[in-house]
Amino acid sequence: MLAEKTIAKEVLEKAFMTLCKAKSMTELYEENFKIVSKYVHATSRGHEAIQIATAMQLLPQDYAFPYYRDDSMLLGIGMRPYDLMLQLLAKKEDPFSGGRTYYSHPSLRDEDKPKIPHQSSATGMQAIPSTGVAMGMQYKELVGLDDKSLKDKPLVVCSLGDASVTEGEIAEAFQMAALKQLPILYLVQDNGWDISANEEETRAQNAFEYAAGFNGLEAISIDGANFTESYLAIQEVIKTIREERRPILVHAKVPLLNHHTSGVRMEWYRDDLEEARSRDPYPVLRNQLLSSGFTEDEVLAIETEAKTVVTKDLEEAMKAEDPKPEDLFTHDFAPTPITEEKGERSPADKEEVVMVDCALFAVEELMKKHKECLLYGQDVGGRLGGVFREAATLAQKFGDERVFNTPIQEAFIVGSTVGMSAVGLKPIVEVQFADYIWPGLNQLFTEVSRSCYLSNGKWPVSMILRVPIGAYGSGGPYHSSSVESVVTNIRGIKIAYPSTGADLKGLMKAAYHDPNPVVILEHKGLYWSKVKGTDAARTIEPSEDYVLPFGKANVVQRIWPQDEKETMTIITYGMGVHWALNATKDMKDVVEVIDLRTLYPLDEETIMESVKKTKKCLVVTEEPTNNSFARALSGKIQEECFRSLDAPVMTIGSENMPAIPLNSTLEQTMIPSTEKVKEKIDELLNY
Repeated sequence: MLAEKTIAKEVLEKAFMTLCKAKSMTELYEENFKIVSKYVHATSRGHEAIQIATAMQLLPQDYAFPYYRDDSMLLGIGMRPYDLMLQLLAKKEDPFSGGRTYYSHPSLRDEDKPKIPHQSSATGMQAIPSTGVAMGMQYKELVGLDDKSLKDKPLVVCSLGDASVTEGEIAEAFQMAALKQLPILYLVQDNGWDISANEEETRAQNAFEYAAGFNGLEAISIDGANFTESYLAIQEVIKTIREERRPILVHAKVPLLNHHTSGVRMEWYRDDLEEARSRDPYPVLRNQLLSSGFTEDEVLAIETEAKTVVTKDLEEAMKAEDPKPEDLFTHDFAPTPITEEKGERSPADKEEVVMVDCALFAVEELMKKHKECLLYGQDVGGRLGGVFREAATLAQKFGDERVFNTPIQEAFIVGSTVGMSAVGLKPIVEVQFADYIWPGLNQLFTEVSRSCYLSNGKWPVSMILRVPIGAYGSGGPYHSSSVESVVTNIRGIKIAYPSTGADLKGLMKAAYHDPNPVVILEHKGLYWSKVKGTDAARTIEPSEDYVLPFGKANVVQRIWPQDEKETMTIITYGMGVHWALNATKDMKDVVEVIDLRTLYPLDEETIMESVKKTKKCLVVTEEPTNNSFARALSGKIQEECFRSLDAPVMTIGSENMPAIPLNSTLEQTMIPSTEKVKEKIDELLNY
C-alpha cells in the first residue's frame, strides 16, 4: 500500500536539505574535534531519515520527547544548526538549557513548534513522562479541557533507542499506554548497539517483538534508513493516532554511522562498520530526489548550501557568549504566589477533625474548584479510597477519570506527573508507603526535580506527591520507614512534613498553587491521633482559603530569654513535635519547641534565632541519626551558633539498625518516645 503512494517534491527537497545539514554537522564536528569535544556529544548520523520523516509531520500542538541522538529530529521541526551548536558548546544563549546540559538534550516551548519538555540523559527515562503527557491529553479530552479550535488532535512522540527498551520503566509506560489507550507514538530507533554491547548480548527480542506482549499496543517494523518508506509509514501512524487516539510503536531499523558519543569512539569496538555504511540513508534519499525529477546540479546546490550554512553557524556559535558565574543561580524553582499565611486557621464555625480528614477536605475543595486537579495512585479509586481512607468518597464525587487507581508502578506514578504538568494539569499522586518510594526515586531525581533548572525555567513540574511515612502500630520493616534524608538530598523539590491537621491542609493548599514539585510526608501515626500523646494533631479544620507558605517554621512552645536558668531549643517535625511537647509538659518555661513544618525550604532564621537565645539545642527525628537530615541540621546549627552555645548540639532519633522490626517490643526499642526524648532533654539541660 505504501509503495503506491508518492511524496511531494517539496517534501523530498526539504528532507534532503535537513539531512545534508545533519550530515554536514557530524562531519564538521569531526573536523573540529578538539574544539567541539570539550563537552560530550552524540549525533544522528545514520538515523537521519526516520527522524526527519517524523519531525516534518509534527504540529505545534504535539509534544515530542527526542533523545540524545536526535539532532536531525530537532532540525526537522525547525531548529537551526546554530541553535543546536549553542548547546553543543554550552553557551549562554543555548535555547534549551542556557548551557546547563548536553548537546541534543532539548526543552522547547516555542509557539510554532512541537512542545518538548525537559530531556534527561538517562536512556529510556523519557518514556514515562511522555506517556504522562498522553495521559494528560486523554484526561483533558474526557473532561472538556482540550482545545476545541484545533483541527488536528495532538499526539505525543516518544523517541527511544532499542537498547533502552529492555528497561523496566519502559514496560511501565507501555503497560499504561496500552491499558488506557493513550495517543502516543513510540519511535524506537534500532541500530543494534547499546554502547559497546550489541543486540545479541543485551536483548532477547527487538522492540517490535517485545511490543506484542502488550495487548492494545500496535507495532510495525520499517527500514528507518529509507526516507520514503519512513515518511509514508509515519504518515499512516500519525493519522491513526490523531483519529483513533491509541498507542502505536514504530520499530525503525537504522545504522549507526558515527561514534556512540564523542567520548566513545566507534573504532574502539565496532566490527560492523562496513555493513552499517552500506545502509547509509544519505545516498538513498539523494537517489530518491534524482528519481523524482531533480537534476544533479540541483542536488549539488542543496548539498553546497547545507555545508555553507553549517560552517557559518559553527563559526558564529563559537563566538557566542559563555554563561557567567551568576547564571548558575537561576531557575532552581519557579516563583510561587504563596508567600504568606492567609485565611482562617481556626474558624469558629468549623469542628475539630483528625489529620487525615484535613487533607481529604483540602483535596476535595481543590477538585471542586479546579478541573485541572486530579488524583491517582495505588488503591485510591472508588472501591477503597486509599489504604488510609485518605481519598475516601473522592472517586464517587468526581468520577473515575479524575480519581483512579494505577498499577503497582511507583516510577510511573511519580514520573507521569512531568507530562501531566506539561499539558497544564495539577496531579496529586501518592505512593502507598514511604518504604515503596524507591522505584519512584529514579523519576523524582532525574526528571521531576531537575526539569525547571535544566530547561532554564521553561518546564517547572507542578505536582504533589503524598507519602505516608513513619512507624505506627507494628507496621514492620516495609511499612514503617522514615526516608526524609534521602528525599531532602534531592535538590529541586519542596518537602513538607506537618505535625497537625491544620498545617497539613494549609501546606496542601500552598503546594497546589506552587508551580514546583512538592513532596508531602504524612505521618500515618498522626492520621487519626490513635497514638498516645498525639491529640494535638487533631485541629479545627481551617477555612477553604487557608494557605500556609513553605519555609515558615512554627514556634509551638515559646520561652523568653532567661539568664538565671538553663534553657534549650528542640528542633523537630512530624511525630517528633508530639514527643517534644509531651516530654516538656513540666518544663514549658525552659524549653522552646520549634516545628519545622517544611524540610525544604528550611526556616533557618527561626531556628538560629531560637538557639542563640536559649544556648542549647536538641534535634529530634524519627529517622536513625547516622548520616541523616537531622545530623546535617545539627551540624549547621553548631556552625551558625557556635559562639552562643553552652553545650554541643545533640540529636536523638531511632536506633541505627537496618529496619524497624514487626514485634511491638522491638519496634518501641527501635524508635524514639516521649520518655527517651525527656531523658535527652535532662542530659542537655544538665550539661
